[in-house]
Amino acid sequence: SLSMRKKKNYWGFSVNCTGNEAHLSSCRLGKPLEPKRNSTCGRGLPVVVSCVPGRAFAPSSSTGFQRVEEIRIRPISSHLKRIPVTEGYVEIKERGKWRQICDEEWTPLNNRVVCGMYGFPGDKNYNNKVYKSLSMRKKKNYWGFSVNCTGNEAHLSSCRLGKPLEPKRNSTCGRGLPVVVSCVPGRAFAPSSSTGFRKAYRPEQPLVRLRGGSNIGEGRVEVLKNGVWGTVCDDNWNLRAATVVCRELGFGSAKEALTGAKLGQGMGPVHMNEVECSGFEKSLTDCYFNNDALGCSHEEDAAVRCNIPAMGFQKRIRLSGGRNPYEGRVEVLTEKNGSLVWGTVCSENWGIVEAMVVCRQLGLGFASHAFQETWYWAGDASADNVVMSGVRCSGTEMSLPQCLHHGKHISCPKGGGRFAAGVSCSDTAPDLVLNAQLVEQTTYLEDRPMYALQCALEENCLSSTAKKNDHSSYRRLLRFSSQIHNVGQSDFRPKLGYHAWTWHECHRHYHSIEVFTHYDLLSLNGTKVAEGHKASFCLEDTQCDEGIQKRYVCANFGEQGITVGCWDTYRHDIDCQWIDITNIKPGDYIFQVVINPYYDVAESDYTNNVMKCKCRYDGYRIWMYHCHTGELQKKKLY
Repeated sequence: SLSMRKKKNYWGFSVNCTGNEAHLSSCRLGKPLEPKRNSTCGRGLPVVVSCVPGRAFAPSSSTGFQRVEEIRIRPISSHLKRIPVTEGYVEIKERGKWRQICDEEWTPLNNRVVCGMYGFPGDKNYNNKVYKSLSMRKKKNYWGFSVNCTGNEAHLSSCRLGKPLEPKRNSTCGRGLPVVVSCVPGRAFAPSSSTGFRKAYRPEQPLVRLRGGSNIGEGRVEVLKNGVWGTVCDDNWNLRAATVVCRELGFGSAKEALTGAKLGQGMGPVHMNEVECSGFEKSLTDCYFNNDALGCSHEEDAAVRCNIPAMGFQKRIRLSGGRNPYEGRVEVLTEKNGSLVWGTVCSENWGIVEAMVVCRQLGLGFASHAFQETWYWAGDASADNVVMSGVRCSGTEMSLPQCLHHGKHISCPKGGGRFAAGVSCSDTAPDLVLNAQLVEQTTYLEDRPMYALQCALEENCLSSTAKKNDHSSYRRLLRFSSQIHNVGQSDFRPKLGYHAWTWHECHRHYHSIEVFTHYDLLSLNGTKVAEGHKASFCLEDTQCDEGIQKRYVCANFGEQGITVGCWDTYRHDIDCQWIDITNIKPGDYIFQVVINPYYDVAESDYTNNVMKCKCRYDGYRIWMYHCHTGELQKKKLY
């Protein structure tokens, strides 16, 4: 009736949704609608929807809808010191008061949702007698509704409201008891008070991994197939599939299913397309999917952000004195003489890997710089004393205390104060990956006379057996091209500014990073038998993906770097683009390239900076095969 009275202004397309999209804009466009008499709808009418409220909106006779403010798992006294909280009463805050939920209509699917939203992959049984005994002693204050979940909701507020529970003797639960949930944590989140926590969730096989995320439980989804890691195309990618990934890896349900390579582009094959999951699969590889990924580029790589347990890490560390919340002197909370005090971290050997852990612990993304002097940041004077020293991190830790460090006996030669450790954090970071296939395709041997290698000799690009005055001799060079892609989320830039670059007169160019790549030939047992190195004498955008403009050009002392979506190619015929194998005996070897080997520049993922090939040399010819990025997976897992 209303539609007939008003002039209509229709959008010119229909919309096709699967029902699993998080937003209408994620649905596919349907066919265009042909204009008819100033309308694009023919005999149709404007679309109208009527929505069923979730449990977060409890019906109220006076106000229509009452917002549930918060949900929590409240532990009993014996579990109070456990971090994270894995077991306790499920309580809802309504009108400023915490209320229990009656367990008469409660199902295991509801448990699954509660555990998932708190960062746990599943639930387990608990000692009901303890809670029954406690419940009998205390006055209960029940919420007036039951809850019906399907098990796939990301949050209890997405579940449907069940029937209202009738009051019985000042209680709305009849013969029931307050709902209790007990969750199984992932291995990385086992409660701190019980060492050797046996019931922690452990992934059986590393079929799926996350890469490129700044925080624990987020990243680009990568899948192992036939020994090769590949990505997942974002066609039909939704929260249900993302949650399967999160639970598989020991996290909770998914907060976000990200599309469009939001957390960086991968390299190599796209293994899965059009993934459809029920939500209850043990692995993403158990879901239905299309092997054919034609038309899928790495611009469509799927990613996830998972719910993780509240570990309280952020409360035990802070940045002080910086110009903004993303930088400053690192100060940690530690126990001293029975009380908690703030103090600084010794900066001896402090580097970008340790800084990465700090930024992750604070939830501030990636580290962009690590500082060994912080005199220009006026930190809290009461926290000047060094309380942590000897810090060594692998980069995977969730908090600084998880890194190797000195115990109670602090050792810091320079002391704290102006030499305390500092960091600068960033939401994004670059990520360099070498094109392994190009190395395999461009490898060859060249015998080159010493008189043509004088500049290379000056830059230490030849074996130590090469003599400066022997111009008539030849060196045998293993040559190849390297194509280095930036698949991260920000540009790769040298840490040092123009003023600190090194001029090399022989080649007449500047080195912006003195050791940018290592080239090594290893025996099969891993012993180095020949080596080379490459300075970044010209770090620039050689080529870019379609639609991306080049930003960095070395010519005329220009800015150096690699733009996101671009790559820098060092051709095989450039000086120092080789390994000197003059004195190598025939045999089987491993050829290895390591980009950014000393972590001079921060990256979102250092695991893909290594490329390895199998190599066979017969004294005259050389074969390079099975080139791959990262560690080789020997088993075919699915």
